Amino acid sequence: MGLTVKDRRVGESVLVLDIAGSIDVESVPRLRETFEGHLNNGERRFVLNLADVSYIDSSGLGALVWSYTSVRNKSGDVKLLNLTARVKDLLQLTKLLTVFDVYESESRAVGALAGWPGK
Repeated sequence: MGLTVKDRRVGESVLVLDIAGSIDVESVPRLRETFEGHLNNGERRFVLNLADVSYIDSSGLGALVWSYTSVRNKSGDVKLLNLTARVKDLLQLTKLLTVFDVYESESRAVGALAGWPGK
């Protein structure tokens, strides 16, 4: 299964990326390009909705870390939303759950970004 990324704005300053499919070596370049485009356009607050992500490989994990680091380096933040059991287990195993803030509710994820400094 390929990767699809749909973006939508929630409120004035939060961009939700609804990601579906596999985040793997083949799809990572597309995900990075999408992120870079939004960063270059001034976006700084992201919620990654992973409810429909069926698989993440090591390059996909690297892309998540890259996105987090890139956004934080520009004074922004990234929150994860709706992890599947499989993805949550993977993030726990790799200790990335200690890096990312994870939410089950979109309104809570967006609310956590509402007071974030930066544009």
